[in-house]
Amino acid sequence: MCGNQKRTGIMKTVLLVVGRTVEQHFITAINDYVQRSKRYLSFDMEVIPELKNTKNLTTEQQKEKEGDLICKSFQPGDVIVLLDEGGREMRSLEFADYMKNKMNTVNKRLLFVIGGPYGFSNKVYDTAHEKIALSRMTFSHQMVRLVFVEQLYRAMNILNGGPYHHE
Repeated sequence: MCGNQKRTGIMKTVLLVVGRTVEQHFITAINDYVQRSKRYLSFDMEVIPELKNTKNLTTEQQKEKEGDLICKSFQPGDVIVLLDEGGREMRSLEFADYMKNKMNTVNKRLLFVIGGPYGFSNKVYDTAHEKIALSRMTFSHQMVRLVFVEQLYRAMNILNGGPYHHE
């Protein structure tokens, strides 16, 4: 287990990602949805630098090293939600309800985490409170970032009666 979770303060939503987004069209779209989401809630994206010199590391070693970096980003009181293919799937309206519930129950940071290319280490899985799957399909890490921030914006727009989501 890593981190020391207990609740204090006001909820902030954070998307924690491994490695920076490199393709300009993704950067533009992600930044757009991040800014839109900030109209509704305190939201930031934090980037953990990619590992260097990984060609001599096994997949497990890379997951462990990334896991250590991810765990160092955790703060006391964080509610940690892994974006993971094995997690719970939700429709957009369900995710909006999920966010409403979190806004009423989380007192510090609601931390959504996107791991590296090989997933999460056991230490990260053991520390997490929940797992959410954005789809059963596999997406590039840059695409997952975009899908998540769009769904976060959609959820906030639904909760605030905005016109973005149509049933």
